[in-house]
Amino acid sequence: MAKTRIGISGWRYTPWRGVFYPKDLAQRRELEFASRQFPTIELNGSFYSLQRPESYQAWYDETPKGFVFAVKGPRFITHMLRLKNIDAPLANFFASGVLALREKLGPMLWQFPPNFRFEPATFEAFLAMLPSSMEAAVRLGRGHDAHLKREPWLQVETNHRMRHAVEIRHESFVDPAFIALLRKYGVGFVIADTAGRFPRYFDVTAPFVYVRLHGDKKLYASGYRDAALADWARRIRAWRRGAQPSGDPRISRVAPAKRSSRDVYVYFDNDMKVKAPRDARSLIALV
Repeated sequence: MAKTRIGISGWRYTPWRGVFYPKDLAQRRELEFASRQFPTIELNGSFYSLQRPESYQAWYDETPKGFVFAVKGPRFITHMLRLKNIDAPLANFFASGVLALREKLGPMLWQFPPNFRFEPATFEAFLAMLPSSMEAAVRLGRGHDAHLKREPWLQVETNHRMRHAVEIRHESFVDPAFIALLRKYGVGFVIADTAGRFPRYFDVTAPFVYVRLHGDKKLYASGYRDAALADWARRIRAWRRGAQPSGDPRISRVAPAKRSSRDVYVYFDNDMKVKAPRDARSLIALV
């Protein structure tokens, strides 16, 4: 059975206190609370810096059985190094403790900056490096270097599969060759709604679909009206039965591989005015 997981991007936002979070809730219990409202949350701290193994273990302990984290890959790799000389940095990330999430580790999100252009050879080399399982991540993590300041976490209890998704923001990626590469490596194309600021296409490239809703009218700030949520619910129902919704723009004319079902992950990132948790709850009710 395909699973649909709808949640929020991050959980620690000052304006949410007393609105989404109860007024008397201690800040240290915010993840505990949020993870009981939604089945999945994007973990964003890993984007800004390598997190500690004990942090990942704490996040694992604070969330219920069946919960799933999407984990954002480091901007050091995507924004600063821009996929150049990333062998050790990628190893450092996978040795940093992310595997301590065990079965709660969901898809890895790799977001690229607006000025990052599509270079097929560079991008394929990156996709080829991404581990498809936890044991593959352990093997990769063994290549860590001295920039990993803590003891590496390279323990695996069960060899769970690993999923990866790519979010692009430059028009050069509007190229069928890019979609073909993602399909070759089974990597998801992030379907991103960014208030018209960045490319918005609906190609399906993997056995799952990854959606990020940043706001349809104003980036990170506007909420979704009932009609817009109903439209996303329509798409989700099609994706999870293995179909591709009609009427939406696609980069490639080639249809995705046929499947009887697909898992769907949806994250609301319109957090500025406490819209994300409300919209996530509304979409969950619709699907």
